[in-house]
Amino acid sequence: MLRIPHMAALALTAALAAPMAAAAQSNNRDDAKKIQDSIDVLQSLVSAPDNGIPHNLLDKADAIVVIPTLVKGGFVVGAKHGTGVLSVKNHATNAWSAPVFVKMTGGSIGWQIGVESIDLALLVMNHDAIDKLLQDKFTLGGNLSVAAGPVGRSGDAATDAQVSAQILAYSRAHGLFAGATFEGAAIHADDDANRAFYGEKISLRDLVNPATQPTGMVPAAARQWQQTLARLTGSAARGVPSEAKVK
Repeated sequence: MLRIPHMAALALTAALAAPMAAAAQSNNRDDAKKIQDSIDVLQSLVSAPDNGIPHNLLDKADAIVVIPTLVKGGFVVGAKHGTGVLSVKNHATNAWSAPVFVKMTGGSIGWQIGVESIDLALLVMNHDAIDKLLQDKFTLGGNLSVAAGPVGRSGDAATDAQVSAQILAYSRAHGLFAGATFEGAAIHADDDANRAFYGEKISLRDLVNPATQPTGMVPAAARQWQQTLARLTGSAARGVPSEAKVK
């Protein structure tokens, strides 16, 4: 058997570990950027005075999903793929969960001709939809009803379809609001991103449950996302770790 001297073995271990550590740091930077992109998209969709998400609907949402740069793979109608973040509101504390990374894939989507990607925000409006969402995979237009959300300062002009929809969708393309329809698009947890970001393997349901959320240090990007949701929805960021516990 070939015996490697102790010091040489340590050097070999360090050499092998260095690329893995660098990859982990790179992934964390990418995930933090995904959160920042999601913050930028949501703030933009809310701040538009005449075409933005009405604050009263944002306040009523039980969960929020943001997918920055959802890319289509066909002409006008085709496959799509995107990644983003999701948070669920804890009504007992009126606080938002830490962000969970999710993927959106499959199905078909229709939007403006010539538009190759859109920024997407979904407001989940009732507990039944939350339960289906936490099954770790659900289908828009299938087991969950979705409608283009009303816009404006109050959203009072909502149609019956919008009022009864379990999910309200808002989208933006090239800085402008884009009409979009969704059929068969599936959203599920991005397990690899969640494990890399939080440092442990944990399910979608446990990530949004205050009793089972990661107990370690909360990354600064996650705290910023929670604070943004608290500010935009008028919720208090209760339960968010102090700055001393932020990475």
